[in-house]
Amino acid sequence: MFKKILAATALLFAVASSFAAVDVNKGTAAELDGIKGVGPAMSKRILDARKEGEFKDWSDFMQRVKGVKEKKAAKLSTDGLTVNGQAFGGAPAAAPAKAAKAPAKQ
Repeated sequence: MFKKILAATALLFAVASSFAAVDVNKGTAAELDGIKGVGPAMSKRILDARKEGEFKDWSDFMQRVKGVKEKKAAKLSTDGLTVNGQAFGGAPAAAPAKAAKAPAKQ
């Protein structure tokens, strides 16, 4: 009985760790390679860009890493990649529009 419990626990741990998120600012080359869609070439581009400084957000990441646009960013995020712990949320929210001034009274 103990062996079955131990085996089940090990299996759950293995499954949970396979879905663990990897942050682009903290992940090693091996951890980045573990994300589906990130191969050795992309992980090298990520690490090279990271040498200039940490990525601030997904927009910064997409600007600095060649080959990553919105569609690719969304796919990588779905597969477990994060930037500062945040999943990709699509295009940045537009700045709120300023309220139109009321017409001047005559």
